[in-house]
Amino acid sequence: MCLTNVAALSLDLDDTLWAFAPAVSRAEAVLHQWLLQHARATANVLTGPESLRHFRYNVEVAWPNLSHDPALLRRESIREVLREAGEDPRLCDVGYDVFYSERQRVVLFNDVLPALQWLSCRYPNAAISNGNSDLRAIGIQHFFRATFAAADFGAAKPDPRIFHAAASALSVSPGQMLHIGDDVQLDVEGALSAGLQAAWIVRTEQSDIPDWPARFSGSRLVLRNLHELCSLLNQGCLAGRP
Repeated sequence: MCLTNVAALSLDLDDTLWAFAPAVSRAEAVLHQWLLQHARATANVLTGPESLRHFRYNVEVAWPNLSHDPALLRRESIREVLREAGEDPRLCDVGYDVFYSERQRVVLFNDVLPALQWLSCRYPNAAISNGNSDLRAIGIQHFFRATFAAADFGAAKPDPRIFHAAASALSVSPGQMLHIGDDVQLDVEGALSAGLQAAWIVRTEQSDIPDWPARFSGSRLVLRNLHELCSLLNQGCLAGRP
């Protein structure tokens, strides 16, 4: 499938460049062990790392206006755990640092590093994420000219403002930017509604690919990995910069 006039790229992070769930599960396990060591009464309220998700979910439901700020949601959930256990809630800041440090120990999909190396030599790239990953800590910041995290920007995908800000940072019009992401609503529909072009990355071993959003006509690009994107660009199927 050929798209037109691609002059810049934006990429989602979680589940596009690495698997999200394993990274968070490892971070929650490390946080759970830290809490048991430094706030021992938490053993009475936490049955395991998975119970931390219960507290985070409750905070997200109670504070829907913080949905764009995962760091604050996580801090508040740790604070709630400590309060319920009768521990000092001020420990939440140190606990969050423990969680966040481990959260950056992601495992990149095999195609990601060679693809980013190839793409960054040919296109200006931006990262757009509703999460709060630290690209410098992960070691891939140098592949991106701009990074937009929802918590810092003040709006989350699929809000068109975050897509438009990324295009502006790369000095292209929205229609000249191709956004690549795994979430059909946040990434594909969000980008298309903002006037960008979109590629849906579906990392699955299944033969069947989900349907493209029916209400969007025009070019449809579904990828199984970033190697396919590089191949299309190399073949000139995404017209724009050589």
